[in-house]
Amino acid sequence: MADDDSPGLKSLEALIGGSLPENLSELSSTSLAIPANNDFHFLYNSDEFKRGIDEISGSSQCVLETIGGFCGRPMRNSGDIVGDGAYDWLVNLNDEVFQRIDEGLDLDLENAKKKEIDSKHGKEKVSFHIATIKKPQEEYKILVNNANVPFEHVWLEKKENNLGFIHPLEKLSVMDFVDKTILEMKPVDPLPLEGNPFKLVEEINDLKDLAAKLSSVEEFAVDLEHNQYRSFQGLTCLMQISTRTEDYIVDTFKLWDHVGTYLRDIFKDPKKKKVMHGADRDIIWLQRDFGIYVCNLFDTGQASRVLKLERNSLEFLLKHYCGVAANKQYQNADWRIRPLPDVMTRYAREDTHYLLYIYDVMRIDLLTIAKEDEKPDSPLVEVYKRSYDVCMQLYEKELLTENSYLHIYGVRTANFNAVQLAIVAGLCEWRDRIARADDESTGYVLPNKTLLEVAKEMPINVGKLRRLLKSKLPYIERNVDAVISVIRRSMQNAAAFEPVVQSLKSWHPGTVFEKNIESTIKETCTEAVVASVSSKKFLQVENNIGGVRTTGLYGSGKVSVDVSKEQSGGFGALPSKRKFGSENKANEEVKVSKSKPVSNPDEVIILLDDDDESDEETSEPEDAADSVSGTPFKGPDISMNVKTCGPDIIVLDDDDSDDDDSDDDDSDNDSQIGDRREREVERMNMISERQGKFMSLKPGFLNI
Repeated sequence: MADDDSPGLKSLEALIGGSLPENLSELSSTSLAIPANNDFHFLYNSDEFKRGIDEISGSSQCVLETIGGFCGRPMRNSGDIVGDGAYDWLVNLNDEVFQRIDEGLDLDLENAKKKEIDSKHGKEKVSFHIATIKKPQEEYKILVNNANVPFEHVWLEKKENNLGFIHPLEKLSVMDFVDKTILEMKPVDPLPLEGNPFKLVEEINDLKDLAAKLSSVEEFAVDLEHNQYRSFQGLTCLMQISTRTEDYIVDTFKLWDHVGTYLRDIFKDPKKKKVMHGADRDIIWLQRDFGIYVCNLFDTGQASRVLKLERNSLEFLLKHYCGVAANKQYQNADWRIRPLPDVMTRYAREDTHYLLYIYDVMRIDLLTIAKEDEKPDSPLVEVYKRSYDVCMQLYEKELLTENSYLHIYGVRTANFNAVQLAIVAGLCEWRDRIARADDESTGYVLPNKTLLEVAKEMPINVGKLRRLLKSKLPYIERNVDAVISVIRRSMQNAAAFEPVVQSLKSWHPGTVFEKNIESTIKETCTEAVVASVSSKKFLQVENNIGGVRTTGLYGSGKVSVDVSKEQSGGFGALPSKRKFGSENKANEEVKVSKSKPVSNPDEVIILLDDDDESDEETSEPEDAADSVSGTPFKGPDISMNVKTCGPDIIVLDDDDSDDDDSDDDDSDNDSQIGDRREREVERMNMISERQGKFMSLKPGFLNI
């Protein structure tokens, strides 16, 4: 295998080593006992039988979500994908997994034969992420809208009820695209790649020429190269187009604002055939970035499934039909790189250069199957139906909701308590706001695995947080104080997550979860939001840049971000600021005290003595461009020193001074311990009466 451990391999090992195999085995054996046809419908009238079926259905859904989470292909809407849809989704996912395994094995064998890269022959080391590349959004002034609102398909008509958009295909039928005269057709052999005319389209005039060329042909092949890691929604890096006689690569970065203008109508034209392979994601990328909607598609990936070929990858089709061994190691390369290396240019051309020939051969094979089965055209029609459905997808922007944190893989089975879950929610919203403001992926700002590790360990000072991080994360390093602030404020609101914890405890693989947890979150978060109005001002910074009002966590002016909506529970629903007699921010204290009103003597209440007024005054960034990369939350590096003031009160002193100084302070204040204890108990009783219990935890939660 490869020398370096890839994230996909680790995920696969974790998947196999976890509970999934056992769940699959149990689900498989249980499903064998389910009656079919009329017997099933008759028994389904029984509540007991229906309850068992619902549990099996929920378990199946959970298994699918688990597999999708590991493979990076979550179901778009788990409630809508059922029956044949779930089956097709799983089949497609299996194809991708096997394709990745094959490509990984091929790459490992190649590396084993030759460790050193021979750049003379066009072989270069492939990097998933090149940190030195300047972000295209900045270099080419690409404007994106990462606002936490649904995506607007501005190039489509709205439906009468304004609840959706009308895709151009809705006015057309699948049969409009099915080939009528191909009985005597012969495949057109592709020209050799080296001898075929090629044009790199980087100028507007070249794009106009390309549009004119496409207007004169009946079919063309299309593919896209994409980058998801350094953008919140993702960026289309290249567009490859091939006709029967020419290959083109469009540098979409340089022509971002013009691609849709010149190519939109051509892609929409139902008279022109577009041939693509595995177009599911390409279709929505075209919609999102260029407002392009495809009509009349032939998806060779769908055709390979209808033909029941051994594999469905483009690599296999190139080898099977064309005898071409494609170098697929560049599939996950960092396509933001400019200028484009020759080896990557060749790879990009191969993705479309042979597609029209493969399209010819596949149509003949589909007709041959139809004649053998005595069902004229049905396989070919099936391919067009599937391709039609692929085109009918509409892009949906990822939105932050009150329960977004529950969709982080592993959080439901982590057995977190209310404090840990509150931290997960807080960090989830923090990274979402950062990612939207700076147009970064949430995985780049704070990976899921690291987020869960931080929530598990609950670091409350900078030193502990830095010791916990196993890899360098630029945004955490630049905002380490802000992260600590989020953790501490989330801990204050842990009580709001107690009902969610109870729901998670009752949930297990095989239980329908989503609807119950959504209602629980809405109820608990509504109360928490009311208590956090003043804290929202601490987090939000408003800017007016170029006449555009942007409101966000740090008010970045790079993108249009509107987070002025109601504070969601995902941030830990920050509590109202209160003064507990702390006059100096540098000496703030976290007080942990047993509360007399608590009936269970084993429970404790945690109060963070946090005077944020000084932070409010200094939280306004000097420059909008530096608002995220700076340190928005000014606060000390908190190191907790335990002081015991009596059997009922434990004080965690946040003072950074030496232990000797702390001992001196304690000796000076011995005479005041009794009075302070009484004041603290009285204050906590008053708070408990006004707002109820903050946070119930077992002793030892902070290892004190």
